[in-house]
Amino acid sequence: MEQRQTQRIKTISEFHRLRGLPKPEHPLISVVNYNDIVRPADIGDVNWILDFYQISLKRGINGKLKYGQQQYDFDEGIMFFISPNQVFRIEADAGISTEKSGWMLLIHPDFLWTGGLSKIIRQYDFFDYSVSEALFLSDKEETTITGIINHIRQEYHANIDKFSQSIILSHIETMLSYCERFYERQFITRKIANHKILDKLEKLLQDYYDDESLLLSGLPTVQYIAAKLNVSPNYLSRLLKNVTGQTTQQLIQDKVIDKAKEKLATTDLSISEIAYALGFEHPQSLTKLFKVKTKQSPQEFRQSLN
Repeated sequence: MEQRQTQRIKTISEFHRLRGLPKPEHPLISVVNYNDIVRPADIGDVNWILDFYQISLKRGINGKLKYGQQQYDFDEGIMFFISPNQVFRIEADAGISTEKSGWMLLIHPDFLWTGGLSKIIRQYDFFDYSVSEALFLSDKEETTITGIINHIRQEYHANIDKFSQSIILSHIETMLSYCERFYERQFITRKIANHKILDKLEKLLQDYYDDESLLLSGLPTVQYIAAKLNVSPNYLSRLLKNVTGQTTQQLIQDKVIDKAKEKLATTDLSISEIAYALGFEHPQSLTKLFKVKTKQSPQEFRQSLN
């Protein structure tokens, strides 16, 4: 199978040139209208990597955008976030054309150094979500975000002065804070779907501990669980935090302790044998985790049952 080529776009000016856009008014930041973008016919033949942030809101875009095996069809207006060095692919759709609209904000990391936003932006974990976990905006929320984008657009279209960068950075930070709020709302309003994911996680953990061949690989990891559920690790942990108050790692640990208690209560296996059977490399690791979770050692728990 032929390996797909990867193309890196290093600058915002290069992005403009490759997408048939005029030269950007500022080399480190740009707001682009989607209906102005010219997509090359072979856009889906390569993987893409950007050296800058891309924040987008899209409506009526034919095609799919993929992160690894994840994909999202842009039939509805949604918002998504790409950080530098993320690999993604766009699959063009040859179907019926629709009227595309929306915008794309491109921000080079060098633009963020003033004011400390370069550190703050890393705290927004939705930049690590895959596109299948995009942000669905209500009409009111979309109006709020688009209003901020229009302020950014107006500021950099105006004559650049010593205040321009700090004003634009302030708008970007405000927009990211709103997006954080809207993601919280999305977790709450999609409770049914979230509980289905929780049910699937419980079954995955049960199946993992029922399959001795899997246990040979060690304890189940957050990455393994997230991949099986077709979500990104950060998104899964945040979703579970909203539903259960615990992260994915904490839920995995609780399952491990439940299994350890079961074996301590129903078998004569030694602590070491139980630890290895549960996927621990060292028995001491089980003992340490057991004490943290139960305030008892495994041996003390076993003795308490007699």
